[in-house]
Amino acid sequence: MGPVKRENGSLVSLYGLDPSSYVVHDLHSPGRTYIETNCYTDIIVELLNGGGYEPLASMGCTLRLDFEGDQWTFFKPAPADLELLYGIDIHEMQPYRPLPEQAAEQILTGRTLIVELDSWYLPDTASTSYRTEHVKSSVAVEAIDREAERMRYFHGPSLYELSGEDYRGVWRLGASLHGDVLPPYTELVRFDAGPALEGEYLRRAARTLMGEHLSRRPASNPFERFGSSLERDLPRLLQGDAGDYHAYAFATVRMAGSAFEAAASMTAWLLQDEAAESALLQIVEGCKALSFRLARRREFDPGPTVERLASAWDEAVTRLDACFA
Repeated sequence: MGPVKRENGSLVSLYGLDPSSYVVHDLHSPGRTYIETNCYTDIIVELLNGGGYEPLASMGCTLRLDFEGDQWTFFKPAPADLELLYGIDIHEMQPYRPLPEQAAEQILTGRTLIVELDSWYLPDTASTSYRTEHVKSSVAVEAIDREAERMRYFHGPSLYELSGEDYRGVWRLGASLHGDVLPPYTELVRFDAGPALEGEYLRRAARTLMGEHLSRRPASNPFERFGSSLERDLPRLLQGDAGDYHAYAFATVRMAGSAFEAAASMTAWLLQDEAAESALLQIVEGCKALSFRLARRREFDPGPTVERLASAWDEAVTRLDACFA
């Protein structure tokens, strides 16, 4: 479990994984409604999975999801949870040298980097932004070969590799940069912050954390507030273009749907409570249905769907409260 720090010629690798044979976690399996959550949570899931840890133990954070005025919470596992469950410490790092050098050096010490890069150069985004749009996205470096100019990285739902022009572009090698271009936000991932819990110890700790997150859920039903906001936003969305819809959908129904699907998976793994899991999955289905209606960009009444979402949220937290009573 954890880093194995392998070297193969000039390639240094955290876990010694190969993208061609890598098996993703069930949270990213093809049969899910939302194969991806958000760029940060996705890489944490696979960074844990690649090291032999169980990512579901860290998904209690999803129960705190709230509608924050114009978007749903951009959820991600809490740093304190990762430290308690897996002995993993993630904190901001100072990128004061060329990042490929720092990445290689950290991997050699059994650590790695999470760094915000430009999706323009990430070939796994071929269906969205690769060579079409400059979009920042977080990746976790699994392996790097500075001599051969290639990198393996966790991004989205899996492990990928880039090389050549993409390698030079993503690290801005040889590029003439303006003085107002800031270095990317970079985090250091350490695996020596404490023991990694396993078996029943992991489940007990995960259950405690899940209960704590549940107790900090929104004070009022977030879907009711979301419904009021959607009614105000809908005319603007219908008048806008496809880009406006996709941005709105990602920040709202997709964020909520993917979060509660992860919450349902954690509930099934940890609590085995079918009623609570079913209520959470009703939220997922409602978010998907609302996504389809919004994608048509035709006038409709979102009220009935939002009412079902609000009712499912009430049912889910009531059932979960009973589990922790």
